[in-house]
Order: sequence, then C-alpha cells, then structure tokens
Amino acid sequence: MLKPPSQLALGTEKNRERVSPSAQRLYNGDMFVDRVDLFVHGGDGGAGCLSFRREKYVPRGGPDGGNGGDGGDVIVRALAGTDSLADIVNRKHWRAENGERGGSANCTGRNGERLVIPVPPGTIIYDRERGNILRDLTEAGDEVIVARGGKGGRGNKAFATAVNRAPRQFEPGEEGEQRWLTLELKIIADAGLIGLPNAGKSTLLSRLSRATPEIADYPFTTKHPNLGIVTLGQERIFCLADLPGLIEGAHAGIGLGHEFLRHVERTRVLVHLVEPLPADRSDPLANYRTIRRELELYSSVLARKPEVIAVSKAELTGSEEVRQTLAAALHREVLAISAVTGQGLAQLVQAVTIALTELQQAEAEALP
Repeated sequence: MLKPPSQLALGTEKNRERVSPSAQRLYNGDMFVDRVDLFVHGGDGGAGCLSFRREKYVPRGGPDGGNGGDGGDVIVRALAGTDSLADIVNRKHWRAENGERGGSANCTGRNGERLVIPVPPGTIIYDRERGNILRDLTEAGDEVIVARGGKGGRGNKAFATAVNRAPRQFEPGEEGEQRWLTLELKIIADAGLIGLPNAGKSTLLSRLSRATPEIADYPFTTKHPNLGIVTLGQERIFCLADLPGLIEGAHAGIGLGHEFLRHVERTRVLVHLVEPLPADRSDPLANYRTIRRELELYSSVLARKPEVIAVSKAELTGSEEVRQTLAAALHREVLAISAVTGQGLAQLVQAVTIALTELQQAEAEALP
C-alpha cells in the first residue's frame, strides 16, 4: 500500500542502506540490454528399445523393449530482481536435455530435464520468423514453453499383438521443437521521468533513490533506462525509472525514438521535468509541448497517463517565473524542485504517490 512521504528522509545514507538486496540488484551497474535474439531447441525424445526377454527356464519370454523418455522443454520465465537481459545476451543457443532411450525389461528411458531461461518481468517474446507475440511476461513467475521436447519413441513391447508376438518394430524419438526468438524488454515502473535531454532526470533519480545513473552537464548522458526504488525506511513506496531523453521526431524513430518510447509504455505515472533555463535558450513551454506532442503521436494511450509536471533546477535564478508561466499556460499545478538543494522533493514524491493511489482506486472500481 502506498504511504504518504511526510516523514521521508530523501536521499539520506540511512535510507539507502535499508534498500533490500533484491532492489539493490537494480542498480548494480551491469550492462543494460533490452533486446536479444535466441535460438531455442527442445530436447529430442529417446528412441524405443528392441529387446526380447531371455532368461533360463522362461521359454518364449517375448518382447520387453521399453519406451524412450521425452525430451525436455525450453521455458522462458520472468524472475523478480532483474531489469536487463544482459545475463543471457552472450548465449545464443539454448537446448534442453534429450530423453534417454528405452531399455530392456520394459524400462522406460528417463525424461530430459527442462531448460529455464530467466528474464526480467516486462519481457515480450516474439517468434522471430513469424513476427507474432508468443507471450508477454508482465509479472514475476509468468512463464511460457517456447520449444517443446520431442516425444519418446515406443519400444517393441508396445507393438506386441495376439498375431504379432515377436515384433521387431520400434520407434526413434521425435525431434524437439526449434525456433528463433526475439526477446524485448519494456521496463515496468510505477513512475517514469520524462523530459528533454539535460532536464535533470538522472540527478533527481540519484537523489530520490539508491540508483547511480551516469550524470554529466551535457545532453544524452543517459543511453538506457535506470531504475530506482523510492523508500521510506525498509518499505518501498514506488519504483521510479529515469528514461532516456526525447527529442522532436522520436515517435518516428528519430534519436533514441522507439527505444525510449516503448519503455514509457509500461510506466503508470509520468513525471515530466521541464528545464527552466535551457542552454540553447529555447522556450520551456514549447519544450514541454514538444514532449507531449511526441507522446500523442506515438500512442494515445500513453498520452492519457497521469502526469506530474515539475520545473527542475529550482535553485537557478528565474526558475520561479518559468514555473508560474507554465502553470498559467497549462492551467495545472506545476511543482518547483531542486535535486541539489532538496527543494520540493517531498512534494513531488507526495504528488506521485497520490496519482498512483488514485489510479489503483480507479482500477479497483473498474473490476467486476
């Protein structure tokens, strides 16, 4: 349940040390990968056995060849605690274990072990050749079989009949399914920081959470999404994502384009940061509308998400005038925040918390 941040000690070392180990894995600095191609192959079924029972004092023992074991399935499963496909990017071929062949004395071969490919929640699995979606793994624990193992072949015991008492037929095992997959990750976060490059998103994320994104005084510092957990003591309030900066034309793939926008799709609330005094002397209001236009052109659903607007870098002279101009033009509340001084951060967290709570209530009321 979401808690008000009235007692939130933002950015303190005490809070940072209390982040759970699973949350800390979100910020381990590993390479971020959000798209991989994999070849998967289910295990082949084991062959059936051709055997006849031959024991002393047992005449005409008859066929006793057992069936082969089934091949293992290849499964893709969403696991909590990861936010990247980096762990599997260096392994392109995944093959489950083959089933063992059948044995004499009606012994059935052992089934092959299943092979599980771990991925983060939010991973969409495509059949690369056909282009269709096999499954969207949105929750931890979701899984899908992407390549079934082959059935084991029958031994000659299975072919025995009243008129064919000594069959010599047996079956080889079936081959396992195989296909190329494309795995695409769309970050799942409660709130996502959006805005033009150099709006201060990474700095804000580092102040509100334990995340350590790359920060510099030039645009396009962030090349991939970063996640942070905003906490109160040991209790998580919400997950916040710093998403790469948009530019005009992103809906058509310009710049980071779709690489950025597909991650925004999974966020529940948008936190729109507006730089008050851009280095290129552009108009902050026009910059805000540029981002909104890109969201609308990309997806009407995305554009309708709840939005919290904040003028960043409030420590700069003249930022308050920019905030007032935006609020008057948009007829909405516009916050003033500073990741440097801490001004307005508690109010920002509270606004996001309220938006998430209202969204949860609306979703609950919509349930039958």
